[in-house]
Amino acid sequence: MSDHHIKRLVIMRHAKADWPGGVADHERPLEERGHREAPLAGKWLLKHGILPDFILCSSALRTRQTCTWVCSELGDKAPTPKLEDGLYAASALRMLTVVNHVPDTVTTLMLISHMPGVQDLAMHLASRDSNHDAYMDAATRYPTSALTVLETEKSWAELDGQDARITKFKVPRAH
Repeated sequence: MSDHHIKRLVIMRHAKADWPGGVADHERPLEERGHREAPLAGKWLLKHGILPDFILCSSALRTRQTCTWVCSELGDKAPTPKLEDGLYAASALRMLTVVNHVPDTVTTLMLISHMPGVQDLAMHLASRDSNHDAYMDAATRYPTSALTVLETEKSWAELDGQDARITKFKVPRAH
């Protein structure tokens, strides 16, 4: 390993959302299952010692609600999330541009957004030395509440493609 510090990127798809009639897509709320499963993501992060010091969250209601649940589980360890309009319905490359502007003082960045951008971004950044099972899981399915954890030695501004290792992929589910 070089003398650079390892940076971690946690990419999360929002929890299960509802489709109420007459509501704009941006304002869709979480459904009951989403409210049960979003806190499990926060519990999983805590259990694995993956504590974001910065959270970027799409401005859509369902991502904001997901973020609120995750932060409530992280408690006083939770950073104040930054709502980012540019993450709503964003492509992987648009998301990457947002990540590229994160200050290097951030060591663990969490991004909460939407399909297909979250999966595309994880696959775009995944290097050849990624954990095989985690890589295959993230590549083949990316259900609601899914989390991909990537590690890199590069600065956020240098992240480009195939330069972060997927170390974990988790789908928190309420039983």
